Amino acid sequence: MTELIRPPTRSRKRGRRPTEAPEPRSGEGLLPMLAAPAPEQSRMLALPPPDGPGAGRKRPFKPGTFGVLDIGTTKITCLIGKGESDGNLRVLGCGWVRSRGVRLGNITDLAAAERAIRAAVGQAEQQADTHLRAVTVNLSGGQPESRLFNVRWPVGGRAVSDADVRRVVNEGRLRAMTDGRDVIHALPLSFSVDETTGVEDPRGHHCDQLAARLHVIDASAMALRNLSAVLARCDLDIAELVAAPLASGLSALVEDERELGATVVDMGGGTTSIAVFGEGQVLHTALLPVGGLHVTKDIAGMISTPLESAERLKVMYGNAEASSDDDREMLNVQQIGEDEHLFARMPRSRIVAVIRPRLEETFELMRDRLDGAGLGKAAAGRVVLTGGASQLDGISQMAARILNRQVRLGRPVAVRGLPDNATGPGFATAVGLLAWAAGAGRTLHDIDFGEPRPPGLIRRLVDFIKERV
Repeated sequence: MTELIRPPTRSRKRGRRPTEAPEPRSGEGLLPMLAAPAPEQSRMLALPPPDGPGAGRKRPFKPGTFGVLDIGTTKITCLIGKGESDGNLRVLGCGWVRSRGVRLGNITDLAAAERAIRAAVGQAEQQADTHLRAVTVNLSGGQPESRLFNVRWPVGGRAVSDADVRRVVNEGRLRAMTDGRDVIHALPLSFSVDETTGVEDPRGHHCDQLAARLHVIDASAMALRNLSAVLARCDLDIAELVAAPLASGLSALVEDERELGATVVDMGGGTTSIAVFGEGQVLHTALLPVGGLHVTKDIAGMISTPLESAERLKVMYGNAEASSDDDREMLNVQQIGEDEHLFARMPRSRIVAVIRPRLEETFELMRDRLDGAGLGKAAAGRVVLTGGASQLDGISQMAARILNRQVRLGRPVAVRGLPDNATGPGFATAVGLLAWAAGAGRTLHDIDFGEPRPPGLIRRLVDFIKERV
């Protein structure tokens, strides 16, 4: 969770934070949270059942105020929200700017990324009249990898406790650790107590052995350090890292899709990320290093036009599928050179002919990833496209043809109060981060799975005795 304080001013300037609160140490996990009073004119973001991120949940969102940050290749978005006891979220502030210093989801220019993040966060803070100290951040870079682990832990015939569940999850973390990689998620999918499988919450069950099926997502340690470094320059700490497709699935998939099996595909500017859901859980994630910006560069290179002109042509005239009218529709295309007024006439079919091969390659790679995931029925379910690049005309039809699956375009479900230009598929990740920060999408939400560092040998010995007596 994220701690918030009210600053003396609304401006976000470099330097020490104007507060006497102690600095949180790295690795401490979720931070304490202070609810900031919401202005009367604050807008409401309600996620009602059955379609919202909180659909079908047996508990309301966590109370409190928190901030989230979606750092993408083409834009950076910040949302500030407040969870309420009735299960609603109230949006206090929203800010987004064009991304700088980010490539393929990774930080490439610390100074440029810092300026962009400060601008987005500053907009949200000004609307919310709140100062963020930490944010929940999406993970779309660092070559994230997804693996499944089966872990067993001896219990010895007594009742399973919180400590046993925590131990079996942390044991999975330890097994997943490799040099140069940091574990981002260790998500319990299901538990078994002795021979009884499919146990959702094993606490209180008597057994000799506790087993857990875990979904572990890790990423490059250096990429995560650079992400931490740029946020530190912005006077922000990371409350939690969340895989981008996991967040997108929380906001764009309905409850039945997450339960019966569906794949959310987040088509961003620099990367395309995939998350397979089934039985209400995320079972697999993958990342393709290709996105909408690659299509723009293909257009710019093939028809010799500036990047800004190529992006405009893609948005206004681009299509993933060819039509009979494309040859007859002629376009004025700016040419690269010293003369900014140099234009060439060419048919719309030239633009479509550049777009199609790149998108076909992307969906073919996606199909191979899904078929090779070994997830059976879950990976064969419906595909939901999100992200800014998913708004290209004809893309759903192409995806359905190549993937041989039902495809629909997804967007944040039942979101109220966001600006009109922040409610499309490109903002699914940000809204999903908000839902995650408020407690959606978690199993055994009342257990902190962060592994605390024991202060010494005596404390470790005491904890060991407590767990077994």
